[in-house]
Amino acid sequence: MAKLRHLALATNDPDKTAEFYKGAFGFQEIRKINSDLAHGYFLSDGTLNIAILKFAKYDQLGKGLDYVGLHHFGVVVDDVDECVQKLESIGAACFLRPPAEERAKGNFEVKFRGPDGVVFDISDRPWPGSEPLPKP
Repeated sequence: MAKLRHLALATNDPDKTAEFYKGAFGFQEIRKINSDLAHGYFLSDGTLNIAILKFAKYDQLGKGLDYVGLHHFGVVVDDVDECVQKLESIGAACFLRPPAEERAKGNFEVKFRGPDGVVFDISDRPWPGSEPLPKP
């Protein structure tokens, strides 16, 4: 069974938001993020990766770069290619699929929109600080 392992929160103040969740729940800071797409933090509760991000260049949701709230979720699957085929066969719209050479570099996500427009990622690798799939 695939497992939910990633939530991304969009915020205008990643420092303040990350400190709030670390203080409120004891989430651990895994690393700071600074990329062309966004900057912020990866936090973890030991099972789930929680990204606290200020998006900078690309509006994946169509709500503007100042949108604040739940941005997307991520699911770890056994086989990305098989899952992509399944999702596309049931009508999920893939809008970002990194080239095969990106797969060899480490973490990557394939991004989809569900029937209600909610963005979600699939990956065959756990996000930093998240628990991998159980061994069969």
